[in-house]
Amino acid sequence: MADLLQVQFLSAGYGEAVVLNDVSFSLAEGETLALLGRNGTGKTTLINTLAGATRQHGGKITLAGLPLHTMPSHERAAAGIGWVPQERNIFKSLTVHENLTAVERPVRSGHAARAWTPERVYGLFPRLAERKTNLGTQLSGGEQQMLAVARALVLNPRLLLLDEPLEGLAPIIVEELLKAIAHITRDEGLSAIIVEQHPQAILAISHHAVVLDQGRVAHSGPAQELKGQAELLDRLLGVSRDHA
Repeated sequence: MADLLQVQFLSAGYGEAVVLNDVSFSLAEGETLALLGRNGTGKTTLINTLAGATRQHGGKITLAGLPLHTMPSHERAAAGIGWVPQERNIFKSLTVHENLTAVERPVRSGHAARAWTPERVYGLFPRLAERKTNLGTQLSGGEQQMLAVARALVLNPRLLLLDEPLEGLAPIIVEELLKAIAHITRDEGLSAIIVEQHPQAILAISHHAVVLDQGRVAHSGPAQELKGQAELLDRLLGVSRDHA
């Protein structure tokens, strides 16, 4: 299977501060990558760098052969990046439906049958369908996260970037979002990179795993293999068997 994303010897950070050092990995079309690591190891910086929100000091990023590292952030969205940052970045003064139609992009040619439209994401997130006329300020935290994911989907991206999508949410919402993410990736075949503090939950729906430590790749391999190695997870993440 051909690589959709290639990251080669990437160094990046904020201003003159370098957070990532010589990070390299690849991701094939239709596959999901779990991006793991302790707090402060560079996970969010890597997601932000792919989206174009940091200063890149070296290396290359290519998406479907396009030199992503040479593009500003708005061009990366047009090239096929769908980004859900920790801050969610929904338009709180707009309704749910207006949030979706404001950013909606047509699907790439030849993929019309799989296009993500506002109506289609309402099928994925029935809670949003029930609240389509509500303002962003009238949504719960979980509903705002669903809307943030839905906004990324209607961009009809080739690669979905999710930065801690389950953080701070009630267990029932976590279950709903995990089910939706699994459907988007496993059933729909949308490539994704997911940063998460719940490693077992994300490893269960991912093909590959990359673990960062001090801005470098400390581990790379099949997600299911890492999921089954509790001692290795302990060593890499400080996650105990009982709390993974």
